[in-house]
Amino acid sequence: MEIVKGILIVLHIVGFGAVFGSTLAQLSAVKEARARITPGILHGAWLLLATGLLLVGMVYATGGQPNNAKIGVKLVVLLVLIAVVLIGRKKQPVPGGFLGAIAGLSVVNVVLAVLWH
Repeated sequence: MEIVKGILIVLHIVGFGAVFGSTLAQLSAVKEARARITPGILHGAWLLLATGLLLVGMVYATGGQPNNAKIGVKLVVLLVLIAVVLIGRKKQPVPGGFLGAIAGLSVVNVVLAVLWH
């Protein structure tokens, strides 16, 4: 079970890297009005959701008790992030504010994961 948990954590981190890295890569295109929501941003966000739900499910399956408040707040932040991504996909080019919101929300989720015990 620890191996599966480790794999899910790695995939969760990869999802964050895809969202954050792809978003930062698009920031230079904002000035030239070429910024867009790349597939990496969208797929990374869905990967964060899927692996996060699986990790919480594993805690329950092994008899543990996760911090439901923390999980709830992280889920809300992630759902807002996904909503911004989906709305931003319809705007071409994407305004810099959308990219900033995506990067900021992904960092907020990491901060919550690391600092909220």
